[in-house]
Amino acid sequence: MGFISTLLNNLNYPTILLLMLLESTVIPVPSELVVAPAAYHAASGELNVFLIILFATIGADMGASINYFVALYVGRPVIYKFANSRWGKLCLLSQEKVEKSERYFDNHGVVATLTGRLIPGIRHLISIPAGLARMNYWKFLAYTTIGAGIWHAILAAMGWYLSTFVKEEELEATIEQYNHYIVAVIIGIVVLAIVYFILKSVIKRRNNKKDE
Repeated sequence: MGFISTLLNNLNYPTILLLMLLESTVIPVPSELVVAPAAYHAASGELNVFLIILFATIGADMGASINYFVALYVGRPVIYKFANSRWGKLCLLSQEKVEKSERYFDNHGVVATLTGRLIPGIRHLISIPAGLARMNYWKFLAYTTIGAGIWHAILAAMGWYLSTFVKEEELEATIEQYNHYIVAVIIGIVVLAIVYFILKSVIKRRNNKKDE
């Protein structure tokens, strides 16, 4: 992880893109320790916070697309085999985690590619069941972009806010502390989003029945 540590200590737009690409594949890169610190420095004029969100989201799209196409073309047995392999373990993967992301996708449909981007433990794997299910790629990319953009905007806002009262040497510990609150809020948002899409689907079916 020395390579990752070097990139984390030298954040700029290309490294943000690369780290978020890795985070959206199977490499365990914590996005909160990339986007939030970058936004922290953006508050002092070193970077542009909107470009941070843009490059982070592009990187997430690229990484998610890699997972999508790998799953699409190699299939479930190969995915499971890798997850259970030594390399999979090094990436903190397991068949159980992949199956968990599949259940989430099956339970919530294509919108899972949006809401799943906001849930820890699901975020970087949700593109795999989308590929296995042969979800339309452009719809997948649109939902991924929205979900990743929201997540990165939240992290950037946190980093910018922390710049007003947290010393740089205390930043990582403070981010980890605040991350628990953010996760709770995100889960609430995800639940509301799921309820919204369910109600929308029910209303649409009822209207279609009335028209028949």
